[in-house]
Amino acid sequence: MTTNDQKSGAQMVMEAFLREGVSTIFGVPGGANLPLYDVLPEYYPQIKHYLVKHEQSAAHAADAYARVTGKAGVCFGTSGPGATNLVTGIANAYMDSIPLVCVTGQVILALLGRDGFQEADIQGITIPITKHSELVLDVNDIPRVMQEAFHIATTGRPGPVLVDIPRDVFQKKGDFYWSDKVELRGYRVQTMPDPNEVAKAAELIERSEKPVLISGHGVIIAHAYDEIRELAEKGNMPVITTLLGIGGFPGTHPLYMGMPGMHGMYWNNIAISEADLVIGAGMRFDDRVTGRLKDFAPKADIIHIDIDPAEIGKNVRPAATLLGDAKISLQELNKLVVRKERPDWFSWLDEVRRDHPSITIRETDEVLPQFVIQKIYEATNGDCYVVTGVGQHQMWAAQYFWYDKPRSFITSGGLGTMGFEVPAAMGAQVAAPNDTVWSICGDGGFQMTLQELATIAEYEWPIKFAIMNNGTLGMVRQWQELFYEENTVATPLKNPDFVKLAEAFGILGLRAERKGEVESVIQQAMDHDGPVVIDFKVKYDENVFPMVPPGASLGETIDLPAHEPEKVAAG
Repeated sequence: MTTNDQKSGAQMVMEAFLREGVSTIFGVPGGANLPLYDVLPEYYPQIKHYLVKHEQSAAHAADAYARVTGKAGVCFGTSGPGATNLVTGIANAYMDSIPLVCVTGQVILALLGRDGFQEADIQGITIPITKHSELVLDVNDIPRVMQEAFHIATTGRPGPVLVDIPRDVFQKKGDFYWSDKVELRGYRVQTMPDPNEVAKAAELIERSEKPVLISGHGVIIAHAYDEIRELAEKGNMPVITTLLGIGGFPGTHPLYMGMPGMHGMYWNNIAISEADLVIGAGMRFDDRVTGRLKDFAPKADIIHIDIDPAEIGKNVRPAATLLGDAKISLQELNKLVVRKERPDWFSWLDEVRRDHPSITIRETDEVLPQFVIQKIYEATNGDCYVVTGVGQHQMWAAQYFWYDKPRSFITSGGLGTMGFEVPAAMGAQVAAPNDTVWSICGDGGFQMTLQELATIAEYEWPIKFAIMNNGTLGMVRQWQELFYEENTVATPLKNPDFVKLAEAFGILGLRAERKGEVESVIQQAMDHDGPVVIDFKVKYDENVFPMVPPGASLGETIDLPAHEPEKVAAG
């Protein structure tokens, strides 16, 4: 255990950051956390703070920073509304297993529980959406609490941790202690899978004639890219990635088949329905992947590889369970797997893909969002980070862009948070300052956090925003059209002039209203060394297909072209 001279509580927080390798903080100051900001200059430039325009953006930026770097993201908020503004971002990180450490200021000790100005029980509020949340009442506890916060956030299944500190605790002084090892009673992480279960899994793979390997976000978290590829190639198995698993397996690999589920490829959903073995690695079999759960993979045995024991058996009953770190589990499994030729299975898959070309872009003079995303892919050669919000544009970005680089697709999965696309692009750009970041945006979601254009202009981050401007909440409109008798009430948007809006922030604004303009504005954005906002005027009523209707099974996937919605409604 190491100790230094006496420090204030605020200095202790910053010293803990130094020891944990933190270099980046996103936040907003306020009365209760001003002591933190008072000591920030002492730790610059080792630790840089980025002032955002809303605390939700601080959490989303820290979230995306963590997704790109694999390190814990850090954000600050003050008490009351400052802390509650973080909640959506914390919940987003919790659902997607993202390591965050959120430090909030709180009213002074004497006012706790007395409804003082800007008091909110943020510890209680965040209990269901954090791995751990703690209110610190003694300055001498800060080093221990901070060290435990990073340990909990980054080990096992990652997630957010909130540390709430009253203003006067920040200001008090105490001895700074730093332990050589974190020991938490009751907190144990199993990393090594049961050898008997590994052997059972290898035997199931050997027996299988029609296997499907589903690679999830846990593969990316565990840096198990080489191991998942080795398993696929050694076992000669087709690979599907979940939405958050995109990038964990090379998108241009011959064994890669895309995404399954609600808007996954038709052939993947049918393959899962016909498979005799499904291997889920680092994924939780959530409803967007499985469709109607009782009919998921009806002919298949399930092998589940996951580090979180709470996920095992929660949605599907596995025939073999590899409970442990995905990288270690795959390494152990790969030792036992032998190559097996499956000509009939691959021949059948090729036939389904030929008969159901789910992501073919039809010829039309209109500007289709799919076409725009395809052209961004061609302009970048796939060598960039893509950040999305939630909705139709998110699904098209998953379908029409091929991700070979791990951690290059940044999106909100479990919580489905509109507005994620703008602040998350900031976090991605800070994490990868020398790389190109494209933010694929919905016109609805973009307006939820567009105030961060001021932040982007201030720090001169060269993010390229591609707004799919269809004048509507596209995914909601699609559901209303297909399942609510075309009652599109409250869906149309009266959008601002996005080009003028960008210019108001001192950012280059471009527009493409015709198909022939798409490639040129993308290239203009690529050639510009600062941030760019592009307003793509895309087709209003374009729908995302394939689609599994709500309550349907994967075997009932609709694979109609998006210009025939009447057949979907009738079917």
